[in-house]
Amino acid sequence: MLVHRPKKILLLGATGRTGKEVLKEALEHGCKVNVLVRDAQQIHDQHRDLRVFEGDTRVPADLRKSIAGCEAVISCLNISRKNDFPWAPLRTPEYFLSMTMKSLIAVCKEEGVKRLIFTSAWGVGDSRPHIPGWFAWIIDNSNLSAAYLEHERQEALISQSGLDWTVIRPVGLTNSKTKKVVNVVLNHEKKPSYTISRRSTASFILASLMDRKYIHTYPVIYS
Repeated sequence: MLVHRPKKILLLGATGRTGKEVLKEALEHGCKVNVLVRDAQQIHDQHRDLRVFEGDTRVPADLRKSIAGCEAVISCLNISRKNDFPWAPLRTPEYFLSMTMKSLIAVCKEEGVKRLIFTSAWGVGDSRPHIPGWFAWIIDNSNLSAAYLEHERQEALISQSGLDWTVIRPVGLTNSKTKKVVNVVLNHEKKPSYTISRRSTASFILASLMDRKYIHTYPVIYS
């Protein structure tokens, strides 16, 4: 069932690799976009429909100023490492996602914003038994575990929030610029393939804003 697409959204994580694709896609689709980032100089887009706010996503006051007038929130925040090597040191505070989610849920309720979409990962929560054994081993024995634990924490918080949430669990993200058809797995009815591009993920995120069938679901997406 299609619903009204929000004309103005708050995007968190806009300087990350997936967030950049979401920002580009949203502006191309005519959305007005507010972004909240630590360093405004990291946003290089110059667009009449883009407003950049500088602050900390864990701080309610910073969220309030950036969510004003928005109808929905998209978060592409993650626990990042200093490089892509699974054992690389963390660059993000260990509880960054769950602290942000606690503040975000409270601010959304205060401001009357019901719709919230955020990226998690395949292998989080009840999708864990469905990932390959070798991948589970890497998660458990590397610094990937910090991100997966935080995704579980924020998923648990949102499930009790009363908001119209969608938790998107992409498989392995690639930097391919090719936009492919996105396949969706709900309730683990089949095995996905192992990769999807960030660009395709961004396209699905924006499409999910106007599709009620993904509210209160955990779609696993792949190409």
